[in-house]
Amino acid sequence: MKNLYSTKIAKELNDLELRVYTSRLLGGNSSLVLHGGGNTSVKIDDILYVKGSGWDLATIEKEGFSPVKTIELIKLLSNERLSDSDMVKYQKEALSDKNAPNPSIEAILHALIPYKFVDHTHADAMVTISNSNRGEELIEEIYKDYLIVPYIMPGFLLSKMVYNMTEEIDWDSIKGIILHNHGIFTFANSAKESYDNMIEAVSMAERYIKKSKKKKKHNLTKIKEIVSKAKGHDIVMRVNQSAVARRFASKEDTELSQKGVLTPEHIIRTKRVPIIFEDDYEKELERYIQDYIEYFEEYSSGEEVMLNPAPNWAVLKDFGTISFGRDDKEAKIIEDINNHTIKAMIDAKRFGGYKSISKEDSFYMEYWELEQMKLQGK
Repeated sequence: MKNLYSTKIAKELNDLELRVYTSRLLGGNSSLVLHGGGNTSVKIDDILYVKGSGWDLATIEKEGFSPVKTIELIKLLSNERLSDSDMVKYQKEALSDKNAPNPSIEAILHALIPYKFVDHTHADAMVTISNSNRGEELIEEIYKDYLIVPYIMPGFLLSKMVYNMTEEIDWDSIKGIILHNHGIFTFANSAKESYDNMIEAVSMAERYIKKSKKKKKHNLTKIKEIVSKAKGHDIVMRVNQSAVARRFASKEDTELSQKGVLTPEHIIRTKRVPIIFEDDYEKELERYIQDYIEYFEEYSSGEEVMLNPAPNWAVLKDFGTISFGRDDKEAKIIEDINNHTIKAMIDAKRFGGYKSISKEDSFYMEYWELEQMKLQGK
């Protein structure tokens, strides 16, 4: 994220004017706040000037900051609970100018943070990561020097939680506060440093997202080697990195591949599901083969002879697909089937999702003598 702070502009400004200036820098970036979101503050003497309700950071003026007695806000934290209506009432009573707008619902938290300038945004990049299935783990990984707060309702509850979490903390040991599923607070004793800290905090999330989008590299030689060994003969591979194959191999759609065949007749060519290769190919292949053996043992009547349990095609995470055959002709047949299956699976999401025949029906079709005869040319 680009840092837009201009020392040339800022050098002529007093504290409140600096607060307006950097607030507008934050508010003018829609990836940080939208339509009145976010809030900022500056402490001047004993007064907290915090964004007033109804004002937009992108266009805020000095009049948009509510002057509140800092100590009166901090005193509210002695309460275990405080209703929204009581919080609004007490915040209004703490105004040094009764004609000023109502203070932000985060005013108590701004007062609690022991720095002159405090910035709060709802940065898209950070919230994107936080809102992912691995959000808690990833936020811990990215923001090692930040206080990380689990999601809680904004307002008094959030302020009280941060108050409890920071009772014995050295504020100089943290660079900011990450609010899960909500946003970021940064702070400093200068407007520039607090703004710089915000840009850096958001940039950390943006860099992480950008890094995750890089094309994943796979060792195709290794895959060919271990699949050939599992099948007991050399294989030919057909690699598919078409747009639809890459989408199918994305984190969003990969699991679709485990839903089963498009039509029962395909199973003698492709098996019921492909293998998913991501990182540890040998372990993933071992697990696939074991799953196939368990599938065979569950549905076999005892008369069938198990087919080779190695996969006939693979989905490579964030890369594409590969079809395996004894020769190019067989690999191409499998690839053609896969192309139609992939498209159908993705399109079926529009109708509530993709559903194939059951595992049991799949097994009977895969081991049906009349189907096996097709492969043998009979």
